[in-house]
Amino acid sequence: MAGTVYMEFEKPIAELEKKIGELRSLGNNDLKTEIDALEKRVELKRQEIFENLSRWQKAQVARHINRPFTLDYIKQLFTDFNELHGDRNYGDDHAIVGGLARLDGQPVMIVGHQKGRDTKEKVFRNFGMPNPEGYRKALRLFKMAEQFGLPIITFVDTPGAYPGIGAEERGQAEAIARNLREMSELKVPVIVCITGEGGSGGALAIAVGNRVLMLEHSVYAVISPEGCAAILWSDGTKGAQAAEALKPAAQDIIKLGVIDEIVHEPVGGAHRDHEATIQAMGSAIRRHLAELKEMSPEQLVEDRYQKFRAMTQMAD
Repeated sequence: MAGTVYMEFEKPIAELEKKIGELRSLGNNDLKTEIDALEKRVELKRQEIFENLSRWQKAQVARHINRPFTLDYIKQLFTDFNELHGDRNYGDDHAIVGGLARLDGQPVMIVGHQKGRDTKEKVFRNFGMPNPEGYRKALRLFKMAEQFGLPIITFVDTPGAYPGIGAEERGQAEAIARNLREMSELKVPVIVCITGEGGSGGALAIAVGNRVLMLEHSVYAVISPEGCAAILWSDGTKGAQAAEALKPAAQDIIKLGVIDEIVHEPVGGAHRDHEATIQAMGSAIRRHLAELKEMSPEQLVEDRYQKFRAMTQMAD
């Protein structure tokens, strides 16, 4: 993980932790009582802040550079991961990673968006925004999983599909649309985990599942708050206002039946404790997978169909 990166609303915490660091550097054991008191203040302040996040602040947490990405989940939750590359048509898209692995000894197929942390990796991963070949690679792996009867687990974390000219020329919209259709008909269990940003069709293209799990401070919406603000008011700086209108937070989305479970994060967000976050998500995956394994292929398809059909109903 990179060093601690504080968000604007975490300034009170940053100041306290800076003070703690200064006291520790003195190496004076007589200051232990004062340090302990400050650490308690930090925990209380962190809990207070994260229990009262606005939707705009949740969007910032969802984008935090230190949140665990797909490869972090793979490393900690799964064994025997064998990454598979390419769409067998154009090339390999590094914004989508996928391959075969084992979950508690059971073979599964994993597909997910992958962002980067430093500049070099961000460019290599195209900032987590897939091109059409990324979605076609994902579909290839979905169909392979279906052929061998393997459950599919996806990890969603993208600002959206890449909107470049080349991507459009190679059929970005068609690639996403095809994934939506094909995923809806997969005859194996599909579990979707929204771990950061769930941005528009770029997210949905690997998110048509029997169960959709969402981390507590992640977001899921048809457009980013800034993009929405730019369209509505020609002013992308009004992202906070747009976020309140979009209601992209997990606590909003679950009321619409779009997701099935909110997976709680450690106090302070997933970026503060990768291990606890990943284990919490792993527990939820195992629980839902055990239920889905009891369904026949026909039941899985019907379950998925009914789930997404019900989303057209308005919540109270």
